[in-house]
Amino acid sequence: MLCLLPLILLHTVRKMDSKVISVEQMRRSDAYTIEHFVPGKELMYRAARGVYDSYHEWQGKKIAIYAGGGNNGGDGYALAGILKECGCDPVVIRVSDKMSDDGKYYCDIAMDKGVSVIPFDEDTDPGKYDIIVDCILGTGFTGEVRGTAAKAIESINRSPAFVISVDINSGMNGDTGEAVLAVYSDLTVSIGYIKKGLVTEAAKSYIGKLVNVDIGIVLV
Repeated sequence: MLCLLPLILLHTVRKMDSKVISVEQMRRSDAYTIEHFVPGKELMYRAARGVYDSYHEWQGKKIAIYAGGGNNGGDGYALAGILKECGCDPVVIRVSDKMSDDGKYYCDIAMDKGVSVIPFDEDTDPGKYDIIVDCILGTGFTGEVRGTAAKAIESINRSPAFVISVDINSGMNGDTGEAVLAVYSDLTVSIGYIKKGLVTEAAKSYIGKLVNVDIGIVLV
Protein backbone atom coordinates (compact mmCIF):
# COMPACT_ATOMS: atom_id res chain seq x y z
CA MET A 1 0.00 0.00 0.00
CA LEU A 2 1.42 3.37 -1.03
CA CYS A 3 0.66 6.05 1.53
CA LEU A 4 1.00 9.62 0.31
CA LEU A 5 0.96 12.22 3.06
CA PRO A 6 1.43 15.97 2.74
CA LEU A 7 4.98 17.16 3.34
CA ILE A 8 5.77 20.79 4.12
CA LEU A 9 9.48 20.11 3.78
CA LEU A 10 11.11 17.28 1.87
CA HIS A 11 13.36 15.49 4.34
CA THR A 12 15.99 12.94 3.52
CA VAL A 13 16.85 9.72 5.26
CA ARG A 14 20.60 9.36 5.49
CA LYS A 15 22.85 6.54 6.56
CA MET A 16 25.94 8.04 8.18
CA ASP A 17 26.68 11.26 6.24
CA SER A 18 25.12 13.62 8.80
CA LYS A 19 27.18 15.81 11.09
CA VAL A 20 27.77 14.36 14.52
CA ILE A 21 26.99 16.84 17.28
CA SER A 22 26.57 17.05 21.04
CA VAL A 23 23.23 16.91 22.80
CA GLU A 24 23.67 20.53 23.89
CA GLN A 25 24.32 21.73 20.33
CA MET A 26 21.24 19.82 19.18
CA ARG A 27 19.17 21.45 21.93
CA ARG A 28 20.36 24.93 20.95
CA SER A 29 19.80 24.29 17.26
CA ASP A 30 16.32 22.89 17.86
CA ALA A 31 15.34 25.91 19.99
CA TYR A 32 16.79 28.35 17.44
CA THR A 33 14.93 26.71 14.57
CA ILE A 34 11.64 26.79 16.47
CA GLU A 35 12.13 30.43 17.46
CA HIS A 36 13.07 31.71 14.00
CA PHE A 37 11.88 29.29 11.33
CA VAL A 38 9.68 26.28 12.04
CA PRO A 39 7.06 25.72 14.77
CA GLY A 40 7.73 22.86 17.16
CA LYS A 41 4.58 21.00 16.14
CA GLU A 42 5.70 20.96 12.52
CA LEU A 43 9.16 19.68 13.46
CA MET A 44 7.52 16.92 15.49
CA TYR A 45 5.41 15.90 12.51
CA ARG A 46 8.48 15.88 10.25
CA ALA A 47 10.34 13.71 12.76
CA ALA A 48 7.48 11.22 12.87
CA ARG A 49 7.15 11.18 9.11
CA GLY A 50 10.90 10.59 8.87
CA VAL A 51 10.58 7.55 11.12
CA TYR A 52 7.70 6.24 9.01
CA ASP A 53 9.71 6.65 5.80
CA SER A 54 12.79 4.98 7.33
CA TYR A 55 11.07 1.60 7.52
CA HIS A 56 9.06 -0.06 4.78
CA GLU A 57 7.35 -3.04 6.40
CA TRP A 58 4.62 -1.46 8.53
CA GLN A 59 1.68 -2.85 6.62
CA GLY A 60 -0.12 -5.86 8.06
CA LYS A 61 1.91 -5.75 11.27
CA LYS A 62 0.88 -5.47 14.91
CA ILE A 63 2.53 -2.25 16.08
CA ALA A 64 3.05 -0.87 19.58
CA ILE A 65 4.49 2.57 20.26
CA TYR A 66 5.87 3.02 23.78
CA ALA A 67 5.51 6.75 24.48
CA GLY A 68 7.10 8.72 27.31
CA GLY A 69 6.07 12.09 28.66
CA GLY A 70 8.39 14.38 26.69
CA ASN A 71 8.76 15.35 23.06
CA ASN A 72 10.21 11.93 22.26
CA GLY A 73 6.85 10.56 23.30
CA GLY A 74 5.22 13.26 21.19
CA ASP A 75 7.04 11.91 18.15
CA GLY A 76 5.41 8.58 18.95
CA TYR A 77 1.90 10.05 19.08
CA ALA A 78 2.51 11.84 15.78
CA LEU A 79 3.78 8.59 14.25
CA ALA A 80 0.66 6.79 15.48
CA GLY A 81 -1.52 9.25 13.58
CA ILE A 82 0.52 8.82 10.42
CA LEU A 83 0.36 5.03 10.67
CA LYS A 84 -3.40 5.18 11.15
CA GLU A 85 -3.77 7.36 8.03
CA CYS A 86 -1.75 4.78 6.12
CA GLY A 87 -4.02 1.88 6.98
CA CYS A 88 -2.18 0.49 10.02
CA ASP A 89 -3.70 0.02 13.46
CA PRO A 90 -1.03 0.94 16.01
CA VAL A 91 -1.46 0.91 19.77
CA VAL A 92 0.23 3.58 21.87
CA ILE A 93 1.40 2.31 25.24
CA ARG A 94 1.64 5.33 27.52
CA VAL A 95 4.65 5.03 29.83
CA SER A 96 4.17 8.36 31.64
CA ASP A 97 1.17 10.33 32.87
CA LYS A 98 2.98 13.50 31.80
CA MET A 99 2.83 14.88 28.29
CA SER A 100 4.45 17.85 26.55
CA ASP A 101 2.15 20.42 24.92
CA ASP A 102 3.11 19.29 21.42
CA GLY A 103 2.82 15.67 22.51
CA LYS A 104 -0.73 16.26 23.78
CA TYR A 105 -1.58 17.93 20.47
CA TYR A 106 -0.58 14.83 18.50
CA CYS A 107 -2.04 12.47 21.10
CA ASP A 108 -5.43 14.15 20.63
CA ILE A 109 -5.10 13.89 16.85
CA ALA A 110 -4.16 10.23 17.04
CA MET A 111 -7.08 9.42 19.33
CA ASP A 112 -9.47 11.35 17.07
CA LYS A 113 -8.30 9.06 14.24
CA GLY A 114 -9.12 6.02 16.33
CA VAL A 115 -5.70 5.12 17.74
CA SER A 116 -5.92 3.20 21.01
CA VAL A 117 -3.86 4.72 23.84
CA ILE A 118 -3.40 2.47 26.87
CA PRO A 119 -1.27 2.76 30.01
CA PHE A 120 1.79 0.57 30.48
CA ASP A 121 1.68 -1.87 33.35
CA GLU A 122 3.69 -4.91 34.36
CA ASP A 123 1.17 -7.19 32.65
CA THR A 124 1.70 -5.53 29.26
CA ASP A 125 2.59 -8.32 26.83
CA PRO A 126 5.27 -7.13 24.38
CA GLY A 127 5.37 -10.53 22.69
CA LYS A 128 2.14 -10.01 20.78
CA TYR A 129 3.58 -7.21 18.62
CA ASP A 130 5.56 -7.50 15.39
CA ILE A 131 7.00 -3.99 15.64
CA ILE A 132 7.73 -1.95 18.76
CA VAL A 133 8.63 1.73 18.47
CA ASP A 134 10.65 3.11 21.38
CA CYS A 135 9.70 6.72 22.17
CA ILE A 136 10.19 6.62 25.94
CA LEU A 137 13.22 8.81 26.66
CA GLY A 138 15.02 11.31 24.42
CA THR A 139 18.54 12.63 24.13
CA GLY A 140 18.19 14.83 27.21
CA PHE A 141 18.14 11.82 29.52
CA THR A 142 21.16 11.13 31.73
CA GLY A 143 21.76 8.77 34.61
CA GLU A 144 20.00 5.52 35.39
CA VAL A 145 16.46 4.73 34.30
CA ARG A 146 14.11 3.95 37.15
CA GLY A 147 10.45 3.27 37.83
CA THR A 148 7.92 2.71 35.10
CA ALA A 149 10.35 3.73 32.33
CA ALA A 150 12.81 1.05 33.43
CA LYS A 151 10.08 -1.60 33.48
CA ALA A 152 8.94 -0.50 30.01
CA ILE A 153 12.49 -0.78 28.62
CA GLU A 154 12.85 -4.24 30.13
CA SER A 155 9.51 -5.15 28.53
CA ILE A 156 10.72 -4.05 25.10
CA ASN A 157 13.98 -5.95 25.50
CA ARG A 158 12.07 -9.15 26.26
CA SER A 159 10.10 -8.93 23.05
CA PRO A 160 11.02 -10.75 19.81
CA ALA A 161 9.54 -7.80 17.86
CA PHE A 162 11.47 -5.63 15.41
CA VAL A 163 12.41 -2.61 17.56
CA ILE A 164 12.73 0.93 16.23
CA SER A 165 14.16 3.59 18.56
CA VAL A 166 13.27 7.19 17.75
CA ASP A 167 16.19 9.65 17.94
CA ILE A 168 18.06 7.58 20.52
CA ASN A 169 17.70 4.29 22.35
CA SER A 170 15.82 5.07 25.56
CA GLY A 171 18.18 5.00 28.54
CA MET A 172 21.30 5.81 26.53
CA ASN A 173 23.44 8.89 27.21
CA GLY A 174 23.34 10.98 24.04
CA ASP A 175 26.93 12.19 24.39
CA THR A 176 28.69 9.02 25.56
CA GLY A 177 26.48 6.15 24.36
CA GLU A 178 26.74 4.63 27.83
CA ALA A 179 23.79 3.11 29.65
CA VAL A 180 22.97 1.11 32.75
CA LEU A 181 19.72 0.02 31.09
CA ALA A 182 18.72 0.90 27.52
CA VAL A 183 16.57 -0.37 24.68
CA TYR A 184 18.21 -2.73 22.21
CA SER A 185 17.04 -1.65 18.75
CA ASP A 186 17.10 -3.22 15.32
CA LEU A 187 16.89 0.29 13.85
CA THR A 188 17.57 3.68 15.44
CA VAL A 189 16.30 6.73 13.55
CA SER A 190 18.26 9.79 14.66
CA ILE A 191 16.40 13.07 14.18
CA GLY A 192 18.04 16.24 12.82
CA TYR A 193 21.68 15.34 13.39
CA ILE A 194 23.42 12.28 14.77
CA LYS A 195 24.26 12.67 18.42
CA LYS A 196 27.80 11.82 19.51
CA GLY A 197 26.77 8.95 21.74
CA LEU A 198 25.15 7.03 18.92
CA VAL A 199 28.47 6.38 17.19
CA THR A 200 30.56 5.43 20.21
CA GLU A 201 31.85 1.97 21.05
CA ALA A 202 29.54 1.94 24.05
CA ALA A 203 26.47 2.30 21.81
CA LYS A 204 27.37 -0.40 19.29
CA SER A 205 25.87 -3.28 21.21
CA TYR A 206 22.52 -1.48 21.50
CA ILE A 207 21.99 -0.42 17.87
CA GLY A 208 21.44 -2.73 14.91
CA LYS A 209 21.27 -0.08 12.18
CA LEU A 210 21.49 3.70 12.43
CA VAL A 211 19.99 6.24 10.02
CA ASN A 212 19.46 9.98 10.31
CA VAL A 213 16.47 12.04 9.21
CA ASP A 214 16.99 15.63 8.10
CA ILE A 215 13.94 17.65 9.22
CA GLY A 216 15.26 21.14 8.59
CA ILE A 217 17.03 21.93 11.86
CA VAL A 218 19.31 24.96 11.48
CA LEU A 219 22.63 24.18 13.12
CA VAL A 220 23.96 26.84 15.50
